[in-house]
Amino acid sequence: MDRDRETIVAEIVRRDPRYRAEAYTFVLEALDFTIQRRDQGRKHVGGAELLEGFRDLAIEQFGLLARLVLAEWGIASTDDVGRVVFHMIEEDLLQKTADDRLEDFFAVYDFDETFEAGFRETLQRVAI
Repeated sequence: MDRDRETIVAEIVRRDPRYRAEAYTFVLEALDFTIQRRDQGRKHVGGAELLEGFRDLAIEQFGLLARLVLAEWGIASTDDVGRVVFHMIEEDLLQKTADDRLEDFFAVYDFDETFEAGFRETLQRVAI
């Protein structure tokens, strides 16, 4: 994260300490991950698509510990990911379209089920 971004994130965290700075960094990494794995062209990522990339990156990076790592940063649900995204939108670190809404992130998947199932699927793929 560059210096300006770090300063802005530090200010967001100061105002809303529910989420640690690492949560913001990881959401930005998940956004890049999501954009890189799709076909070239369109740059905008909607809530559901970002959450898919977020899930996959968390499982790839943290494995079975994903849910615990994210919880340590204050992220315990897809709702939290949306709040982090919209905090960054409010500070012009991210842009949104007229169709993007915070509610797009609400209750998209259950973290407990998703991260446990995702880890099992990853293990099965590796075992094959």
